[in-house]
Amino acid sequence: MAALGPFLEILIGGLLAGVLYSLVALGFVLIFKASGVFNFAQGAMVLLAGLALVRSLDFLVARGFPYWAAVMLGILFAGLVMALSAWLIQRYVLGPLINQDGLTLFMSTIGATFILEGVAQMVFGSDVYPLRLFPTDAWFLGESIFPGGVLVNKLDVWGGLIAGALVAGLAVFFQVTKTGRALRAVADDHAAAQSVGIPISWIWFVVWLVAGLVALVAAMVWGTKLGVQFSITFLALKALPVLIIGGFTSVPGAIIGGLIVGAGEKLAEIYLGALIGGGIEYWFAYVLALGVLLVRPQGLFGERLIERI
Repeated sequence: MAALGPFLEILIGGLLAGVLYSLVALGFVLIFKASGVFNFAQGAMVLLAGLALVRSLDFLVARGFPYWAAVMLGILFAGLVMALSAWLIQRYVLGPLINQDGLTLFMSTIGATFILEGVAQMVFGSDVYPLRLFPTDAWFLGESIFPGGVLVNKLDVWGGLIAGALVAGLAVFFQVTKTGRALRAVADDHAAAQSVGIPISWIWFVVWLVAGLVALVAAMVWGTKLGVQFSITFLALKALPVLIIGGFTSVPGAIIGGLIVGAGEKLAEIYLGALIGGGIEYWFAYVLALGVLLVRPQGLFGERLIERI
């Protein structure tokens, strides 16, 4: 029983950390599912949203606004920044490339990444800005069962609840709403969607706007955890194995993939690190992703692609 307590603590911590990875992966899934574009700029969108939020929050607090009001106005301002970014990307990056192949669209998002990072640094600065929107202390659970109890970080729990709400909302959006069904039609075939009267420009703006709002939510959680800083852009690389494992087209798969990655890397670091050396946490997720690619290339929950020749 004494050994079970540390194992549960590591497992729970890993699962909750994986949910935080999923918050970033959801933005990738949303855009890929709705437009067939792998959005390399998602990490930069998280950074831009976080900087817009924390800088506006500091500005309002310094001018005497109550903290709760400053937070609400800061979130509103950051949401407007993401809406403007979505419109600019659709209008000047993706709009001229409608009906182009996937590689061309992917390369355009790489260009958008550098533009967003440059604009964010020019407008908001490049320092590390602390953000405190959620509690960062911990609970000690099960102290009567396990010696010392099981430590659970409150921020990770908040992240899990937020991710669950996002998954439920996005599932309803894609399956029930007329716009969600139009998004899936555009992803299948741009030309066919245009031929039946679906306005692709508007649809792409909507999906990039929703992905921007998801990036804002991820920035709120990760900014509280790490501070808002330029290293947040590298979350895109951390989300990649989550996407490969869960599937690029599956919203629930992003959560399941995050849970697998988070728990796997934490358990591997503790129980395998002593045998093969430290640093497993940095590469273990990519090994898991490679194994999934060899067995099921579309991911555990991804849609199998069938092409007629």
